[in-house]
Amino acid sequence: MARRALRCSPTSWTFGASTSSVSSTLSPIPQLRGNADVYVVEENMLEVDCTVLTPEIVFKTSGHVDRFADWMCTDPKSGEILRADHFVEDVLEARLKADKEARGQATKTEDKAVDAKRAKKAAALKQQAVKLEDAVVQEYEEVLAKIDNYDNVGLGELIEKYDLRCKSGERPTAPVAFNLMFQTSIGPSSNLPGYLRPETAQGQFLNFAKLLDFNQGAMPFASASIGKSYRNEISPRGGLLRVREFLMAEIEHFVDPESNKKHSRFHEVENIELELLPRDVQLAGKSTTIRKTVGDAVKEKIIDNETLGYFLARIHLFLIKIGVDPTKLRFRQHMANEMAHYASDCYDAELLTSSGWIECVGCADRSAYDLTVHTKATQTPLVVREQLSEPKIVESWELDVNKKLFGPKFKKDAKAVEAAVLATSQEQREAFAKDMETAGKITLDVPVVGSVELGKELVTFEFKKITQHVREYTPNVIEPSFGIGRILSALCEHTYWVRKGDEARGVLSFPPVVAPTSVLVAPLSNNKDFTPIVDRVSRKLRVAGISTRVDASSASIGKRYARNDELGTALGITVDFRTVADGTITLRDRDTTRQVRAEEDKIVAAISEIVRGFKKWEDIEKELPSFTSQEQ
Repeated sequence: MARRALRCSPTSWTFGASTSSVSSTLSPIPQLRGNADVYVVEENMLEVDCTVLTPEIVFKTSGHVDRFADWMCTDPKSGEILRADHFVEDVLEARLKADKEARGQATKTEDKAVDAKRAKKAAALKQQAVKLEDAVVQEYEEVLAKIDNYDNVGLGELIEKYDLRCKSGERPTAPVAFNLMFQTSIGPSSNLPGYLRPETAQGQFLNFAKLLDFNQGAMPFASASIGKSYRNEISPRGGLLRVREFLMAEIEHFVDPESNKKHSRFHEVENIELELLPRDVQLAGKSTTIRKTVGDAVKEKIIDNETLGYFLARIHLFLIKIGVDPTKLRFRQHMANEMAHYASDCYDAELLTSSGWIECVGCADRSAYDLTVHTKATQTPLVVREQLSEPKIVESWELDVNKKLFGPKFKKDAKAVEAAVLATSQEQREAFAKDMETAGKITLDVPVVGSVELGKELVTFEFKKITQHVREYTPNVIEPSFGIGRILSALCEHTYWVRKGDEARGVLSFPPVVAPTSVLVAPLSNNKDFTPIVDRVSRKLRVAGISTRVDASSASIGKRYARNDELGTALGITVDFRTVADGTITLRDRDTTRQVRAEEDKIVAAISEIVRGFKKWEDIEKELPSFTSQEQ
């Protein structure tokens, strides 16, 4: 088993597919683990556990050191650091809120939570109720619809144009880039710079060759990782919504680019309807979604390819399964300026919360970016080699470098010059061959080194027909990335409600598959005859792998039900005097408060079916006798 662990650096290890699977059975977060199986097991993914501490060269190669940044500005009076796009967003939303108040417009019931949050922002920014011109309102709304598409120059122009002021009354400084990674030093000499990972993806890319080998070279395939990531956020806020240390679950699905990124299971999801917010709608200054099936969206190129569409549909199904309100879910396509440096296309699954629409899951088409840059940096090909059923004739310009002369000629720059020569395209080689034939030499621009001359004695070009028996290619990657904290925060809002006629009785309607505790076991009173029965029932549930909580306090059974309802406990078992007499117990559903009564083993079996998602409460009511005597 130890040999299946994949080494990442002299002091860090990545658990491979087998080791990670065993390790995950010891995980203290079984609820997360269970829902990860929706992907890991069903999609036959290879789960890995990669190192958090990563040498700088990895993130320098991936582009994170240079481009993983947000725009930051500063209040010149107070010194408060602000994230520029959030500052613009907050001030404009506060002005629109004040405009509504001045117009006497009522707040929609479903937007009360969002409205309250914006009112708080308006108060903090000292925004008075002032009616705006209709054209100004429309302009603000258009800016907000495409706020994620502005760079530092655009944000600076907005601040100046609309005279946006900080709490101190001063205009903030011009936005500048702020890298979001936590830097550190590795080793006692502190001469090896490193970073805490901002995502789990790079560890998966670095181990691609080993993962492909473990998968016996078969394509397509996917790897997955659940773990902590770290980002030095400019202005953490909103509880779990924007933090510096957070839990992520990421999937890297490797696919053959020549397959047009088709997916073998696309037919299973093509009729699922999604609320989509394409980039062209946002660039027009609007935020109106369109409802389309995944199949139609792919045909119309709103979603670029089948694999991207497949995972968007699976993300939708996953979020609905865990209790997200489908009316508060949309998929927003990234605009050009907000696209990550590694992505060719990306959609975010956004959930509506009291803080507005929040990105909770990203699904990016990373093309072949990551594997390509790591291949160049390490000189180790991260490619797939596919045996062709029939040989293929390929015509290409080949070159031959005279390494014996390269060293003496270019000395310390020899490797850089050779790498530049080998990196030339077919078009360049064809042109160089003609120049070499006519002039006897070529001129090549080499990064850092500059312009160099190469004669026939150093490099030769030849047009050849090659018979290929093996096809070699760099896979493309589709990446769903789940922010667990954000999903949990939104889920709490989506599932919380109060009993009709009793606002003191709150309920968290977590589905049984994600409820923190599946079953409450409660004796009707402190009667000593109940204790052995409670212990026996609890033990049966634990043996069945069902999480339980015993509440034997002196509070009434109704109060014990109520406080567990607010904790999200899905079901409740009550042991009473009838249990002592005939061995039957009651089972209560949290949301409906209805109950059934049956023998212990039947109740335990019913709970197991519900918790594993095989049956719903309505199915159990049809199978077992109802019970109405207990407090609801």
